[in-house]
Amino acid sequence: MKQTIARIALVVDDYDKAIEFYTKKLDFLLVEDTDLGDGKRWVVVAPQGSKECALVLAKSDGEEQASRVGNQTGGRVFLFLYTDDFWRDYYKMVERGIKISREPEKMPYGMVAVFKDLYGNKWDLLEPNEYDE
Repeated sequence: MKQTIARIALVVDDYDKAIEFYTKKLDFLLVEDTDLGDGKRWVVVAPQGSKECALVLAKSDGEEQASRVGNQTGGRVFLFLYTDDFWRDYYKMVERGIKISREPEKMPYGMVAVFKDLYGNKWDLLEPNEYDE
């Protein structure tokens, strides 16, 4: 049996703003942007080189969902961006004005820093000790 996590929904307040951040600041690829009607779209972005998992940028619908934009996990790190070159990606983020909320640190499992996306969701930028390509 084989199972994989293929998509993770990330609640956003604006499709185009989110697409711009993920594609221009983090260099993600826009995998799909399909109009579903009634102002809804199926928007998928993924890191370059990602084989299975991608983000669905889901525009908030209603007050309860809007209250979760930027805080889907109550302030904990939400997503983990693995890299094969920590310093390349870290310096690129700094140059592009991405907020670093925890400076780089060598941990037993690899080099890590915490950054925030445009909404304030916390991410780990992580180069694991052993990176599978």
